Amino acid sequence: MKLNTKLVMIMLTMLIVATAMLFILNQVSQNDLVGEIQESSTVVSKAIQLSVEDLTSEVESSRLTEYLQQAKSKGVNEINIINNEGEIINSSDPAQVGKKREIKKLEKGLRASRRGGGGGSLKPYDLVVPVIVGDEQLGYVQVNLLLDNIRDIQHANFVRRLAATTIVFMMGMILIIYLARRYTRPIHRLAAGVKDVSGGDLSVTFQVGSGDEIGELAENLNEMVEKLREKEQLEKRLYEAEHLSKVGQLAAGIAHEIRNPLNYISLAIDHLKSEFLPSCPEKAQELDSIANNIKEEVRKANYMVLNFMNYGRPLKLRLQRVCYPELVDKAMQIMQDRLDERGIQVVREIPQDLPPMLADPELMRNCLCNFISNSTQAMPEGGKLTIGASMDPDSGLFRLTFSDEGTGIEPQDLEKVFQPYFTTKEAGIGLGLAITERIVREHGGSITVQSTKGEGTTFSVTLPAAAA
Repeated sequence: MKLNTKLVMIMLTMLIVATAMLFILNQVSQNDLVGEIQESSTVVSKAIQLSVEDLTSEVESSRLTEYLQQAKSKGVNEINIINNEGEIINSSDPAQVGKKREIKKLEKGLRASRRGGGGGSLKPYDLVVPVIVGDEQLGYVQVNLLLDNIRDIQHANFVRRLAATTIVFMMGMILIIYLARRYTRPIHRLAAGVKDVSGGDLSVTFQVGSGDEIGELAENLNEMVEKLREKEQLEKRLYEAEHLSKVGQLAAGIAHEIRNPLNYISLAIDHLKSEFLPSCPEKAQELDSIANNIKEEVRKANYMVLNFMNYGRPLKLRLQRVCYPELVDKAMQIMQDRLDERGIQVVREIPQDLPPMLADPELMRNCLCNFISNSTQAMPEGGKLTIGASMDPDSGLFRLTFSDEGTGIEPQDLEKVFQPYFTTKEAGIGLGLAITERIVREHGGSITVQSTKGEGTTFSVTLPAAAA
């Protein structure tokens, strides 16, 4: 509900409550006033009846004086019986007997009295009623009324209305204070959150607690913070990309310089083989194996440098029908010394009837060496490396797995392992898995990693049927 709607409803509620209370109090006051008037009318009627009886009777009576003691509580102040000559012949006040009234000035009915009221009473009223018996008028009955009871009723009604208005006003003030605190509190929270965001803290989340304007403001602020986060991430990526570009340019120059000594080492190995193998026939086989391994390492290093230099260019795949177990054998031949040094046991879970795959043997062997190298670095105290392979005959997908029992990867680093130049090792440039992921992607496949800290890591490579 909108804030404007709430305020309007509150004002309407207060108006309805105030109107209802005043209406009820007015009805109560009217009922009290009507009842008082009815009682006063009864008293006045009784007084007139007694006056008429005294006027038509020749016997003197003190009933008026006695009745007045009761009638004063209902506003009857004085009762006078006046003859046709204007003389007061009987009165509730004995001092008035014998006094004259001007007949012409006696106004029949209820009129304001010319005599002032006593004490703090209201202005008195005179009720003059002619007494007629048959066709003869015997005189007049004058009743002096103070109507103090009616004033008391009006005063009580005024007090009740004032109290009701004050109560409604106080309720409104309490409600306004409550609403002010209720709505200013989230506004203060929003202001504090905006201050934190302006200070650079983009982890702030604004709570959307209502559907009014404050809730909409919180939603808009959350959207703004989310866009600021995206902008910050984009800036970081741009900075990293710029940094990697500079590093890549520097590394490409260094890699170009490394190829020259690698070529010299390769030529020197060929020269040594031609010079020393004939002169040492008893060690010819051992020396030939060592020389071949050195040349293989040099060739691999040269190939990696070439891939590094061409990392930003599309790879040129030389697809051939290759047998995956043979690729594993060639990779193991290169990595065996390192595996033996770390005391790592390699377990192969490769079916004998695994069909050959269509792939670039050099690139795929490079991938295998990278996986094995990562596993050896993750198990410095030894362990088991499981190399698995399978093929789904329905989809024709190859699935290659590499599982170790190493230290594992931190959860926050899982998304970064395939990024160029990212590494957690003291030595390394962080291109091994990046190049591996690119080779797999160029073959039309995908690569995933699952790792538990302290338990091990599993890399899974899926190659589509088109590569089979």
